[in-house]
Amino acid sequence: MKPKRIIYFLIFLLLLITSCTNVEQNNFLEINGSTMGTTYSVKVVIDQSTAQLNEIVLKEKIDSVLIEVNRQMSTYIPTSEISAFNNLESNKWFEISEDFAFVLYESIDICKLSSGSLDITVGPLVNIWGFGPDQRPRKIPSQTEIDSAMQLVGIQNLNVKLEPPSVMKGIANLEIDLSSTAKGFGVDKVFALLNELGYKNSMVEIGGEVRTSGLNHKNEKWKIGISEADHSGAINKVVQLSDLSMATSGDYWNYFEENGIRYSHTIDPRTGKPITHKLASITVFDSTCLRADGFATALYVMGPEKAYDFAVEMELPVYMIVKKDTGFGTVKSPKFIELFEK
Repeated sequence: MKPKRIIYFLIFLLLLITSCTNVEQNNFLEINGSTMGTTYSVKVVIDQSTAQLNEIVLKEKIDSVLIEVNRQMSTYIPTSEISAFNNLESNKWFEISEDFAFVLYESIDICKLSSGSLDITVGPLVNIWGFGPDQRPRKIPSQTEIDSAMQLVGIQNLNVKLEPPSVMKGIANLEIDLSSTAKGFGVDKVFALLNELGYKNSMVEIGGEVRTSGLNHKNEKWKIGISEADHSGAINKVVQLSDLSMATSGDYWNYFEENGIRYSHTIDPRTGKPITHKLASITVFDSTCLRADGFATALYVMGPEKAYDFAVEMELPVYMIVKKDTGFGTVKSPKFIELFEK
């Protein structure tokens, strides 16, 4: 699975991390592993209905779910559904899995709501700027090269049906990349598995994207830390979650500099160029991790002012860390204040 932000923006979980083992409390289990170019952590509270479940079997079930998400949506797997679609030269309907169609449908919806700030067809632009599989360019792309890549970008050129699940290109050479939503969907799929198995209190995290239910083993809300927008590893803000998801987008971990100019890895699909605003990171909270993940990318592209206005309009809980002339400041949407500070 292609990492959404190449080197992931770190969110530190304020819980003791172990390696696929029981921790001190007998009613608490944590399982860790690797997926989608990053790591995952699953924490569950055990009750009478789930006490008989073996942790090794549970890890196998979790890994199986994540392997399937990768098989559907990883551009790094040549035989995946998304790779097969990207390699198509035909503009006929292409049959896909229900999950793949659902993620495409939700991604398109977020794109429309955000006026194109999130666009899952942005790959050609990401590549010419050197933040895709093709790595860093030998030179900054010219406006002609940007304009040429822009001809291959546009969510209006992607057609999706949920029944039967299928997708079709509106233009030749159209490609899609779900690195802005597939990881969040992976969190949701593992979360759904835990629900099916009877776990009522759980926390699922993949590469910093989180979904929670109920309370932790201390009968408290899950405490999650949002890191500072630098390389210190310090915690900027702690939030307490229950039955809510969160995702963060930021650029300070991945960029390159040339001739004294810093080029962010985040490309604005509307201009074809890296973003230049002062928003260092943004954390978005939503009912599902897929939508939190997608909105985090969309709002990050917008920049602090437009992102704030969008969050107010959509009643999204949003926490922003903004670059100042010296250091950083924070901006909170009204819904964030309502949920976490009242």
